[in-house]
Amino acid sequence: MHKDILRRLLESVPPDSGMELPPKISVDMQCEFIEFIEGEKLTARFPNFDRYMNPFGFMQGGIIVAAMDNTMSPLSYSVAPPNITSGIEATFKRPIRNSDKFIDVIATVANKSATGISLLATVLNSKGKVSASGISKCVFLTNRVRI
Repeated sequence: MHKDILRRLLESVPPDSGMELPPKISVDMQCEFIEFIEGEKLTARFPNFDRYMNPFGFMQGGIIVAAMDNTMSPLSYSVAPPNITSGIEATFKRPIRNSDKFIDVIATVANKSATGISLLATVLNSKGKVSASGISKCVFLTNRVRI
């Protein structure tokens, strides 16, 4: 990870949030933040490992969604109160092949309300072509929401 981007993201999270950042899955997936425009956009790069391939030799959809979540969530923490994902929708356009050495996920803020935030994600293969897109809806943690 670009340590400067991670530092900036961590500084925007309330110190008493109770969150472990970055989460272990993000570390396991070797997420590297490569661009951050405060309040607007976060781009992350994920290596493409053989263990992520489905039987056809394409990156498994669940891994792609995990990469989207590992990019949209940190952006949401930087622009909104602590929140949890209530739903993610993904659309797959083209496969991410074993020959793609990495994917880039670009997350942007779509909408923010009094109770939650929506974010968009675009997944690019290593050639820069759109492979998938997604939307995440998150709700702010309050005394009414228990985890």
